[in-house]
Amino acid sequence: MLFLLWLVPAAPFFGAVLLLLFGSRWPRKLVALVGAASIAVAAAAAGGIAARFLIAPPPGHALTLHLWTWFSTGGFHPEVALYLDPLSLVMILVVTFVAFLIHVYSIGFMAGDAGYSRFFAYMNLFVGSMVTLVLAGDLLLLYLGWEGVGLCSYLLIGFWYRDPANGRAARKAFILTRVGDTAFTIGILLLFHALGTLEIPQMLARAPAVWAPGSGFAMAAAALLLGGAVGKSAQLPLQTWLPDAMAGPTPVSALIHAATMVTAGVYLIARMHLLFALAPKVQMAVAIVGAATLLLAGCSAFVQTDIKRVLAYSTMSQIGYMFLALGVGAWPAAIFHFMTHAFFKALLFLGAGMVIHALRGEHDIFRMGGLRPVLPSAYWTFLIAGCSLAGLPIVTAGFYSKDWIIASAAGNTALWVAALVGALLTSLYIYRLIFLVFFGPRHMPVAVKPGLAMVIPAWVLAVLSIGGGFGRAHFAALVTQAAVGAESSALTSGLASLAFLAGLVLAWAWWKRAAVARPAPTFVERFWYAGWGFDWLYDRLFVRPAMSAAAIGRGDFIDGFYRGIARWFGAASRALSRTESGNLRWYAAAIAAGTALFLAIAVFL
Repeated sequence: MLFLLWLVPAAPFFGAVLLLLFGSRWPRKLVALVGAASIAVAAAAAGGIAARFLIAPPPGHALTLHLWTWFSTGGFHPEVALYLDPLSLVMILVVTFVAFLIHVYSIGFMAGDAGYSRFFAYMNLFVGSMVTLVLAGDLLLLYLGWEGVGLCSYLLIGFWYRDPANGRAARKAFILTRVGDTAFTIGILLLFHALGTLEIPQMLARAPAVWAPGSGFAMAAAALLLGGAVGKSAQLPLQTWLPDAMAGPTPVSALIHAATMVTAGVYLIARMHLLFALAPKVQMAVAIVGAATLLLAGCSAFVQTDIKRVLAYSTMSQIGYMFLALGVGAWPAAIFHFMTHAFFKALLFLGAGMVIHALRGEHDIFRMGGLRPVLPSAYWTFLIAGCSLAGLPIVTAGFYSKDWIIASAAGNTALWVAALVGALLTSLYIYRLIFLVFFGPRHMPVAVKPGLAMVIPAWVLAVLSIGGGFGRAHFAALVTQAAVGAESSALTSGLASLAFLAGLVLAWAWWKRAAVARPAPTFVERFWYAGWGFDWLYDRLFVRPAMSAAAIGRGDFIDGFYRGIARWFGAASRALSRTESGNLRWYAAAIAAGTALFLAIAVFL
């Protein structure tokens, strides 16, 4: 069964190829069947592989499946090889299963869209690229999947490309993540130069023998990988693309935020955690970046008025928790939070999609309200996901993963306090959202009720958002291959529970006041709403100077040279066009003269 590992990435890619080639001519039912079934095959294969891996693990709890040699030059022979260990096993299980549920949901959500087959083709390509990324046996194949998810995010964020705002959002995501990707590319080249291999297991085995802890090469390589991770995972300072990525369809948002794209950076650092352990200052930088993003994004989420932008800032904040855990060396806690976050964040977006769908595209949470009795499935599933996100004690999956991270940060007081404040902010903004959308008077009529294709995946994720956190110690033992317990403490759990309760009470008090009159935003709230001014800053530091330089250089001699070439060819074209007279005698004479000239050249030269 383990040797069917190739099927996990192959099935989504095969579905994407079929849909791109034939989907526009197929009926919608067949498009939906191929789109969802290809992901179902990948998920089923991942499930069977997981069962076999747990029952009869391969030697060393790792398997490398060599498929073929990519190319061979100068002693460099990179292979297309898939690497399976407990970390990649968890990732493919979560990615394929959550993606399958989102595909089923999309059948109902995208039912009336003109680009139906194109949507499923892009989604399949997205999943295939993400699975390739997490199963890659070397950094070159990982980079191929890395760039694949970047391409697919561009295609899906700008899916409704007729709206210029969507195109701008797609370009913004593509350009900003390219900044991080450039750092990642340089990091890969540095690692190959220093270690002589790109195969991840060999690289991690050689690094401690070649580099002493804290060495310059180790610090530089880890810093460059961190640069790539902050771009893909929307962490400071490359986070500004993620809120605008809400321009894409809601299922796209669910897939990007729950199982693909933004979790790629988390996976990269977790996969290379041994390298980061050799660069302790960079590892601490990972924690600081995560803590800062956690707090800044939490504040911004509290003041947003678009339901999807609240969830976008929430994703930035929760990825910040994962970075914090990675930075303190608790990478199993980060991956555990990745898993629980995939369940409840996908569910939050699916619930938001049901609300938006029912209100004919409305996104403003202040125009919603009172939807609890008319959209019961949306309400209950969204409430369950919100409770898991906020960390409702004992009951929800989010409590167990967040508690593990907070306990892991206890060795650093500043990071520990930041994690607790983040828990308070999370509870505050998500319950503000729940109260505004589902409670109070109704401001808009419900036009469409969600169908079973949208409701069933939401309830499956609701179950996982509750039960997905149990067995934390078993999870820790699986991914570390050691009989260790997941960190926790009564003090941490108690303070996290108090933070949850405080956020709930404050959100209730804020909503009761807002129900009387919508509060005017203060200067600080407007600042938070604008994402702490990062777009404004980048516009003045980078965009405007680049545009000014382009305007200055618009009429320089280089452009004049190429315009001269274009004019010359234009003139030659006009001269040659005059020979097209329609006179057959001139054509025959030209052919005879050309033949004579050719023979003369052949004879005399």
